[in-house]
Amino acid sequence: MNRVFSSLRVRNYRLYFTGQLISMAGTWMQAVALAFLVLHLTGSGTQLGLATAIRFLPVLLLSPLGGVVADRTNKRRLLFVTQTAMGVLAAVFAALVATGLIRLWSVYLLSAALGCLTAFDNPARQSFIPEVVPRAELANAVTLNSVSINISRVLGAAAGGAIVAALGFATCFALNAASFGAVVLTLGLMRTRDLNPAEPAKKERGQVRAGIRYATSTPELMVPLLLIAVIGTLAWEFQVTLPLIAREVFHGDAGTYGAMASTMGVGAVVGGLITAYRGNRSRAAAMSVAAIGWGVAITAAAVAPAFWVVLLTMLFVGYGSISFNSIAKTALQLAAAPEMRGRVMALWTLAWGGSTPIGGPLVGWIGETFGARWSLIAGGVPTILVGLAALPALRAIDRRAADRRRQPAEAIT
Repeated sequence: MNRVFSSLRVRNYRLYFTGQLISMAGTWMQAVALAFLVLHLTGSGTQLGLATAIRFLPVLLLSPLGGVVADRTNKRRLLFVTQTAMGVLAAVFAALVATGLIRLWSVYLLSAALGCLTAFDNPARQSFIPEVVPRAELANAVTLNSVSINISRVLGAAAGGAIVAALGFATCFALNAASFGAVVLTLGLMRTRDLNPAEPAKKERGQVRAGIRYATSTPELMVPLLLIAVIGTLAWEFQVTLPLIAREVFHGDAGTYGAMASTMGVGAVVGGLITAYRGNRSRAAAMSVAAIGWGVAITAAAVAPAFWVVLLTMLFVGYGSISFNSIAKTALQLAAAPEMRGRVMALWTLAWGGSTPIGGPLVGWIGETFGARWSLIAGGVPTILVGLAALPALRAIDRRAADRRRQPAEAIT
């Protein structure tokens, strides 16, 4: 058990973990409220996909710049700014909904503003973790951070569905606004002397291009990023696909979606704890194995004949999501040079969430045109195929890593 939670022995990481847990629970409440607010305003799966795309379009456009800013600045101070601003936007959402002034155009505008902040917040948050924990604890800390997000999904999605049904949309937005205070507080309580900040990169021309060249010329970064991009575009669109499944297949509401998202979160928590226990033993090829298994689970959820079967398969969808994502993020964090880590994690943000402006409307259109189940199939089957296609390259990366580990020992003998 100590091995599973080893990074939590670090005081600053305990604070970071706690703040993220609370804040992400609020984020998932807002995700439930926002999805069903758009469906309430429009009744359209395509519009839901478009709203999600607008939320992530700035991530697609601005993440490389966000990575440069993260590499140039103090990441903790940057997080103070982005997290506070996100809390303000959630409060504006709450006020507009509560007063009845919310319109679809204002949903789009606020979603775009939130996306702009995310483009700078995500690279800073992801690259801040190596500054909080020793390198030996990095894989465990990255995995437990994913666990905290999925615990938040369990709590936040379930609570969000119940709160929307009982108290309305505005309450979810207001609670999310308050939850950002937890992150700001825990950041403020950290001991700065215990942090290990990377040396800020000097301001130079062409730093975005330099980060892209660095990633594309390093197979240990490029192959995982390509795999993440394809899967992020088609499979990681659950804010679009699950509301459609809930409403169109099972004739449910926000509570139905909340149950599906929460069950997925339970599976993710279990998968995260298992991944955390394995620690640094994971190899690059494990990304392919996780992708294939995840694709099978998504496809099984798509064809499930009854709601209880969907809930059962969502456990495995959650397990696969955190296994793949944790292995991929850890591989990127360990392979990236410290001075490039912000830009590398910005490319992860771009591949994972920034692809939603393409994938969100696409799977929304597929669900509306061919049926909601096809929106999941459109993610599950390609995930299986790209997992299989990437396996030889990832095995080659493992062989090179094993050769490098053997070389010092051979030199001594």
